[in-house]
Amino acid sequence: MGVERVLPFRFDEAEATFWLLDQRKLPFEEVWVPVKTAREAAEAIRAMVVRGAPAIGVTAAYGMVLAHLAGEALAEADARLRESRPTAVNLFYALDRMRPAWGSLEQALETARAIWREVEETERAISRNGAALLRGQVLTHCNTGPLATGGYGTALGAIIEAWRQGRITHVWVDETRPYLQGARLTAWELQKAGVPATLITDNTAAYLMQQGEVDAVIVGTDRMAMNGDFANKIGTYGLAVLARHHGIPFYPALPLSSVDPALKTGADIPIEERSPEEVTTVRGVPIAPEGFPARHPAFDVTPHALITGIVTEKGVLYPPFDEALGRALGLD
Repeated sequence: MGVERVLPFRFDEAEATFWLLDQRKLPFEEVWVPVKTAREAAEAIRAMVVRGAPAIGVTAAYGMVLAHLAGEALAEADARLRESRPTAVNLFYALDRMRPAWGSLEQALETARAIWREVEETERAISRNGAALLRGQVLTHCNTGPLATGGYGTALGAIIEAWRQGRITHVWVDETRPYLQGARLTAWELQKAGVPATLITDNTAAYLMQQGEVDAVIVGTDRMAMNGDFANKIGTYGLAVLARHHGIPFYPALPLSSVDPALKTGADIPIEERSPEEVTTVRGVPIAPEGFPARHPAFDVTPHALITGIVTEKGVLYPPFDEALGRALGLD
């Protein structure tokens, strides 16, 4: 795609180390964190050194490789990684893929490499399919580029490809409170890609839509149920409601590995509750009275009725989503 990518991780087999780009430090510092055990991989996922559903999945897969190299008990390593973050289904998908490879280091390494390779191949297709839907000015939420995936990105991959094709003119980037993935990460990636973009506070989106300055909304997905309901970063549901009110197309972009066939609706998606301190402080600086209570659900669920279409590696899926997803997953 001719775009500069900064990937969130690299594996050094000779050093038996999985290196993670510490996304908590961006955009001000590029710090690489060495991870040598499954325990350290699980902690890095929990602490959001690495984040984004596909990237979490790849990290978990290599976490099991590290468990082999470090002589950790594989069942315990698997359980620890599964407990690191509950919402992103790619974590569980990757660990389920790794189970048959527990027999040897060679099998584990081969499977982890395959998972990472498939992420890249899948996201090339998602980027092309999503780009065809976009025009004019596009709004996105959270971070869905290479940093979040280890590939080319999902929603942000589609945006960058649409810019490359001359289909879009400008990107609105939600800051994505409270963790500021949009301000810190998406803005950084778009700047590197040379795509014209403007950062906005999350509560500016409604104003821009009212003024006719948003032509489409495209976001990522951490887990999707079989009816098309999906969980994504907190604030996504509100954007979907706003887009419907203003007649603006709204698309989630995701690999089919982010669909959970065990869930009929989004009501069953577990929502991670993170530390209130992430709301009451910004990069360690307090912004609320000491001891004031706060709540921080990290995700919300957008009902399928608010979705225009679902962008996947197998094309764009349209309602009825349960039938379309069933066909795409080969469950019919």
